[in-house]
Amino acid sequence: MVMDEIIILANGDFPSHPTPLGLLRSGLRIVCCDGAAQRLISSGIVPAVIIGDMDSLDPGLQDIYSERIIRVSSQETNDLTKAFTHSLTLQPSKIYIMGATGYREDHTLGNISLLSQYKENTLTEIEMITNTGKFIPINKTHTFHVPAGSRVSVFSLDSDVKINSLGLQYPLDEVIFDSWWKATLNVTVKNHFTLNFREGRVIVYIAF
Repeated sequence: MVMDEIIILANGDFPSHPTPLGLLRSGLRIVCCDGAAQRLISSGIVPAVIIGDMDSLDPGLQDIYSERIIRVSSQETNDLTKAFTHSLTLQPSKIYIMGATGYREDHTLGNISLLSQYKENTLTEIEMITNTGKFIPINKTHTFHVPAGSRVSVFSLDSDVKINSLGLQYPLDEVIFDSWWKATLNVTVKNHFTLNFREGRVIVYIAF
């Protein structure tokens, strides 16, 4: 089965901003981590799939939605990765990840860093959407189309990556990515910006 776009909902902050809420209510297929299923169903949306070890899902809901449940008991990966791995089998053109930030900061940092790992294994577009903006992993030169004046931060998990930027108020050409703050709080000066680099694990944040 080939899907167009898929939403993964994790058990962090539930979407409240109009952008993620609109996507959540758009009718796209939703792969839901078990810990987020009850809140999603309570909001009036039934996921296509509920995935995880089911330790966080009420037994009554497990009975009602048993045909939608994929039980994965392995503790080698978290539920977000289980949901992402399943989503890739559907060959989507794009995966939106929601509910992956908030609550505990260690979970937030871990989930954001996972984006680069996910991107290494697929050509599928990936966006992690929060209630303030979106994180997009890239591993080579990429152009983003956004309104002029958009707030942008760039993070690299590789300290030796060299990035040439076009369309940003503060060029990144001389930035040494040895600390996460180094390329944060930038602003676009055109309706698009480009990050030129050969390879590396880079995550771009664009605020709403």
